[in-house]
Amino acid sequence: MEQTIEQKLKALYELQTIHTKIDRIRQVRGELPMEVADLEDDVAGLETRIQKIKNELDDLEDEIVTRKNLIKDSQANIKKYEAQLNEVKNNREYDAISKEVEIQGLDIQVSEKKIREFGYEITSKTTIFEKAQADLDARRADLDAKKEELGTITAETEKEETELTAAADKAQENIEERLLIAYSRLRKNAKNGLAVVTIQRDSCSGCFNQIPPQRQSDIRQRKKIIVCEHCGRILVDEVMALEEEQAN
Repeated sequence: MEQTIEQKLKALYELQTIHTKIDRIRQVRGELPMEVADLEDDVAGLETRIQKIKNELDDLEDEIVTRKNLIKDSQANIKKYEAQLNEVKNNREYDAISKEVEIQGLDIQVSEKKIREFGYEITSKTTIFEKAQADLDARRADLDAKKEELGTITAETEKEETELTAAADKAQENIEERLLIAYSRLRKNAKNGLAVVTIQRDSCSGCFNQIPPQRQSDIRQRKKIIVCEHCGRILVDEVMALEEEQAN
């Protein structure tokens, strides 16, 4: 059976009323879900950064161990070459072995310099590591607090929101697709989510622009769907709004 314009308007206003209640519940949660998501991203980013610094510190420690082993090898070679100096038979052999001793000594100096550089780098990276770890601990504490706050609010409103969502789904069944598409588009574009609004003090309660008397009269007759000339929202009269409030 074809719905009358009045029935269509009532169905739209009923759906709007339900959606407004859902919006209010979600407003209670406010920015918490977004804050939780941002903090989770911060924590993940810091964990990745800390692991990277830790790997770099481990690599530097390995480099120091390697350089210390090279120094030991060079020191052992120097002892070996110095022992050979006592057995040389000519100047050519003496110069060749002396050159090897000198090279090993230079290798030791290079390794000692590298060890100092690695030490400075470790000190610098350790400071960065400790700062990042402190930041991570703080972010984790903030995240736990926000999650607890969000969990408390969600637990308090979850049942009501579920019931309202089911009611909205049911109410949509009474609205033809064309009107439902228009309603959804209006809701999406409106900052406050209001697609269907009432006349209040001779004005649109969505954008607060004044509605001409003749147009108000047309709205109250409920013979056609009328939208606000300024904001495009669907308009219903005050009596219909009152009837909906009394019905709920």
